[in-house]
Amino acid sequence: MHKKLFVKQASLVNRKGPILLHDNVRPHVSQFTIRKIHELGYETLKHPTYPLQITIFLNISITFCDKEDAVNTFVEFIHSRTPDFYCNGIETLAKR
Repeated sequence: MHKKLFVKQASLVNRKGPILLHDNVRPHVSQFTIRKIHELGYETLKHPTYPLQITIFLNISITFCDKEDAVNTFVEFIHSRTPDFYCNGIETLAKR
């Protein structure tokens, strides 16, 4: 699995191996699964308490009339940032 992941998504594989996120794991199976994953030397992330899309957009109350309105708002956001904003963001991602 590690080799296939490295070929398909090398960016997900770090020096120690891939990091796995379990979603909707049944409690009676999860301990066995987690133990086996750790035996194989993989790192796992804890499942977030709340769905990420809810926490990200919790305080945003924007509604769009149609697709064109959504696209225009997105384009306005992109143009409202300086090139340094994007360069710094990309550099920060590369350091993680």
